[in-house]
Amino acid sequence: MDRDAHGAPELIARFPSLARIGRVSFGAFPTPVERVTLARVRGPLWVKRDDLNARGLSDAVSSCAAGNKLRALEYLLAGVMTGDTVLALGGEGSTHVLATIVLAQRLGARVRAIRWPHEMNETARRVERRAREMADEVQGAPGPVRAVASGWLAALRMPAAAATRWIPPGGASPLGMLGAVNAGLELAAQVARGEAPVPAHVVLPLGTGGTAGGLALGFAIAGLGTQVVGVRVVPRVMANAWRVRRLAHRCARLIERTTGTRIPRPTPRSIRVVHRFYGGAYGRALGAAQEVRREFERATGVLLDETYGAKAFAAAVELSQTTDEPTLYWLTFDARSVSEPSVQPMRQP
Repeated sequence: MDRDAHGAPELIARFPSLARIGRVSFGAFPTPVERVTLARVRGPLWVKRDDLNARGLSDAVSSCAAGNKLRALEYLLAGVMTGDTVLALGGEGSTHVLATIVLAQRLGARVRAIRWPHEMNETARRVERRAREMADEVQGAPGPVRAVASGWLAALRMPAAAATRWIPPGGASPLGMLGAVNAGLELAAQVARGEAPVPAHVVLPLGTGGTAGGLALGFAIAGLGTQVVGVRVVPRVMANAWRVRRLAHRCARLIERTTGTRIPRPTPRSIRVVHRFYGGAYGRALGAAQEVRREFERATGVLLDETYGAKAFAAAVELSQTTDEPTLYWLTFDARSVSEPSVQPMRQP
C-alpha cells in the first residue's frame, strides 16, 4: 500500500485503529500516474497505472492478479492459510476470479471457481481459459443467483475442520472496498505531492461497484471534489449509481465502527454512471471503443482489454473532449497476462 513519510499506509495513517483489520500484502504501491498525449482531446488526460501494482510479486503469473482486484483481495484473503478452501464466484471471463485464484494459491489455499456463462470476446475467453487451467476445481452455474446459492451450499458441506473463505463476486463488500478507499487516498497524496493535478473526473469500468464506491469514499475523506465516473460493463441491475452509493455508505460504516470516528460520505454528485458504452452484453466488444483502444496502445504501449478497459477509456476520451479540466482514467486490469505471445502490450515506466 502507499505509505506516507512516516512509513504508514495512507489509510492507516489517517485511521490507525484500522490496523486491527487483517490484510495480506501483495501489491507494490503507489502505482504511477502518467500524462497521456492524444491529439483529439481538449483537456489534460491522465492515467492511473493500477495495471502495474503486482510488481511486488515475482513470478510470471503475477500479472494475472494485477489491477483493482488485487487491492480488494489484500483484505478479503487476510488470514487464509495453507490447506484452506477459497470460493471464487463470477461470470466466465471474470478478471476478479482469475486474480482470486492466483493470490489465494500463493497463500497455499485451494480455489473452487463457480462460474456462469455469458457472451464473450477474445480477451474474456483467454481470461476464462487461464482461470480454468489454474483453478483446483471449476463448477458451472446457469446464472449469478444459482452461483451464489451453490457457493453457500458448498461452504455448508465442507467438513467442520476445514476453513472455507467466501469471496463475494467482484470483491464488492465493505471489507474488500478498504483497498479502494486507500487507492483514493493514495491518489490524493500523489496530487498533494504535485505528481498530478486534481482530476475533475476519474473514469473507470463499473462492474460490481466496489472500486467506484471505495474511490468515491476515499476522495470524500481526502476532501477532493473529484467526480467518479463509472462506465457500465454489466447489466444495469448490478451497475447503477444507487448501488455504488450504498456500497460506499456500507464501507463508511465499517470504518466508523472500527475507528469511532465520523467520516464524510460521497455526495450524489460525486458518483456518476455512464450507460451507453455497455455494448449490450458483458463480454461484447464495443465497436466505438476499438479505435481509441488502438490509439491508447500507440501512445502508451499499453494494451486495453475489450471487456472493461477499452469501454471505459472511450468514455474518458469523450469526456476529455468536452472540458478543459483534468480527466484521469483508472486502468484496472493488466492485459499482458492474456495477450497473444506476439503482442508486446506494455512499456514499463
